[in-house]
Amino acid sequence: MRKRSSYKPKGIRIDAVNWVISGLKPISNAGDALIVLKAKNHSAMTEIIQGRGNKDQIDFLINALNMAEAYAVHGKGQDWIPEINQAQDALLTMARRGLEKGKFLFTGEELKIVTLAMDVHDLQLEKSTVKELERMCEYVNKQIVLGKARRID
Repeated sequence: MRKRSSYKPKGIRIDAVNWVISGLKPISNAGDALIVLKAKNHSAMTEIIQGRGNKDQIDFLINALNMAEAYAVHGKGQDWIPEINQAQDALLTMARRGLEKGKFLFTGEELKIVTLAMDVHDLQLEKSTVKELERMCEYVNKQIVLGKARRID
């Protein structure tokens, strides 16, 4: 029996120039992607505020705040890092409480903090390029793989 090779060829980009150019464009110029992303984030926030939130909406908010933190760490909104961290703490507290009680609801102070962080994230997205968004996604995923993310359990 022959030994299997660990070599795997890399994917080929058919239009590399267009790929580079699209990475330099602001997300707002990349079609409806920004609108869809914001709609998902704000829809999740609305569902939780109205008392209909579930784990999927919590995951959307967690992803949004993680992205906000990644942007802040990499220079877009560095002065907002303490507020983003407070929002992450508030979301973690609410999620743990929701798992215990079966209903995900913010307290008034938690809602204020998370709403501010979501507004910061919206501004970060508006000022971002497609390439920066991809880099932030990679950064967040790397932090999760390295075990630096907090678990809700």
